[in-house]
Amino acid sequence: MKRLWLLALAVTLVPAVNAQQRDTQEVGRLRQEIERRFTSYVQQELDLTTEQATKLRASQEKFSTRRRSIMIDQWNRRRALEDQMEPGVAANSDSVNKLMDGIRDGRAELLKLEQDQDEEMSKYLTPVQRARYHQMRERFMTRVTEMRMQRGRDRGGYGLDRGPRPGGRRRGI
Repeated sequence: MKRLWLLALAVTLVPAVNAQQRDTQEVGRLRQEIERRFTSYVQQELDLTTEQATKLRASQEKFSTRRRSIMIDQWNRRRALEDQMEPGVAANSDSVNKLMDGIRDGRAELLKLEQDQDEEMSKYLTPVQRARYHQMRERFMTRVTEMRMQRGRDRGGYGLDRGPRPGGRRRGI
């Protein structure tokens, strides 16, 4: 009986795990393609030399992995804070305090990361190129956020949040 249960569990989970792995691989592939196109666009718009473009690509790779990790942590902290602040349920003050501290520390970490990246880029880009790069990146990130929110709305949610809350309230965006 135990073997039958394990076999049934395996048959049920394997397709879901394979689908999730394919989705994760597809997301990774799409992210790489978007980053490649953005880098190409930046190179053209800023009229970068081959050496500058190579160094910028290396900087982007170096800092984007850490930035993505911090942003995921921040998103998880915000979700956990929302859960703590559920209406009608007493929030745990210690947890809320730790989450708030973590969110603040994450913002500081992102700022430090931006400063470190800008300092590194100052070694091979002119001030005007750096300023234009930051403007282009800001517009790009705004557009990505808009697309994510739209995709969430298209799926029946409210955008970047986890959808409607019980009792008709919606989560913050």
